[in-house]
Amino acid sequence: MEILSRFFDAGALGHMTWGNVVMILVGLVFLWLAITKDYEPLLLVPIGFGILVGNIPFADGMKLRFDEEGSVLWHLYQGVSQGYYPPLIFLGIGAMTDFSAMLSAPKLILLGAAAQAGIFLTFLGAIAMGFNFNEAAAIGIIGGADGPTAIFLSSKLAPQYLGAIAVAAYSYMALVPVIQPPIIKLLTTRQERLIRMKPSRPVSKRTRIIFPIIAFLITALIAPGAISLLGMLFFGNLLKESGVTERLANTARNAFIDIVTILLGLTVGVSTYANEFLKPQSLMIFGLGAASFCVATAAGVLFAKAMNLITKDKINPIIGAAGVSAVPDSARVCQMVGAQEDPTNFLIMHAMAPNVAGVIGSAVAAGIFLATITN
Repeated sequence: MEILSRFFDAGALGHMTWGNVVMILVGLVFLWLAITKDYEPLLLVPIGFGILVGNIPFADGMKLRFDEEGSVLWHLYQGVSQGYYPPLIFLGIGAMTDFSAMLSAPKLILLGAAAQAGIFLTFLGAIAMGFNFNEAAAIGIIGGADGPTAIFLSSKLAPQYLGAIAVAAYSYMALVPVIQPPIIKLLTTRQERLIRMKPSRPVSKRTRIIFPIIAFLITALIAPGAISLLGMLFFGNLLKESGVTERLANTARNAFIDIVTILLGLTVGVSTYANEFLKPQSLMIFGLGAASFCVATAAGVLFAKAMNLITKDKINPIIGAAGVSAVPDSARVCQMVGAQEDPTNFLIMHAMAPNVAGVIGSAVAAGIFLATITN
């Protein structure tokens, strides 16, 4: 009986709380969305299963939790808490990103910049709700719909809310096909959604090679705080475009980014332990994150409509929604919404321009916050 009593005290049954049950159900919902609805399965499957792993309770001192120094999960979580994983993710993103659509129509970069309004408006909203400047900046970056950037910034400015911010960012990235279409349709007319844009002009190989070098120098000078993110992004793109490092580029955009995504997703999920995660502040972060994502989508669409007032070549305002940096899901959503009106109107290549510009924009915004906001 004494052995059974010790077993009960050390195991899950003796320490299970309603919070653990709630978080386990959340993890199961994530897995259901990923497997049955195909919502960002590469992200939600690791995060969802990580939530299950992180919410199995046990006795203190067993060296199993992510926040118990020396445990296996603690070592893996250092990539999140110290900000190692996000730059590595950006390396893979750079190696798989084609900036040709943006380079062929530079004015569409403005749509990616406009969508960052969600970041700064949410920053102000978080301050109004009682968060300090550091916390507000980390929460605001959710509006960029860029999970790695959100993790990178929150690990530096608000590590106490890292789990909530990361889960919120990735959740809204996964829900892009649900959130964005109603906003696009609300803010545009059918006539606007039927606008056909001119085909993208070809971009020379020399331009594609020079771009990551020049773009890094410019953005790093503007936002030195984001050098690790932007440096990896443009380095990965140079590996792809140079034509002489295809083996490295292929590794970066396939096996390498897959490994880091597994570790990042799993450890983010593990960090959502109920006692630390289920707090009023976490719910506020989720609410602010949803608002920021909606504002970012609306800002991109409305800015595209405003540009049509002064430009000769009309822009289909649908692609303004792609200014958030959920690559390439936002561009796919724009294509889907446009195809519902006219199946022969192909918007995805045009939408990729503000989409990849949004990746750069959210990283620059993170760098600005990191450089200007102090403890």
